[in-house]
Amino acid sequence: MIMTVEFVVDFGRRAMELILLLSLPMLLVGLAIGLLISVFQATTQIQEMTLQFIPKIVCISLVLVIIGPWLLNLLMDYTIQIMENFPQWIRSTEGLISPGLSPAEL
Repeated sequence: MIMTVEFVVDFGRRAMELILLLSLPMLLVGLAIGLLISVFQATTQIQEMTLQFIPKIVCISLVLVIIGPWLLNLLMDYTIQIMENFPQWIRSTEGLISPGLSPAEL
């Protein structure tokens, strides 16, 4: 596997997908709780700022505790995959730059 532009773009895309997958559960719970609290505040006309933050923090923490092991496994699998393939990626780029050429000349 040669380090081409397509490889780098695919590598970055997979990293962004993992970041999105890791953060999406907490973001969705925060959004849902925020929406529920906003509706509650609008109907009761209670405009207390802590009423919005405390339930969000508690619910996001609970989600993180519940699905944290799964998220950690995803992150560990991705990291292990990178570490296992790293030597192969390095070996595939060894012949691309000859010793007499500077990167600017390429």
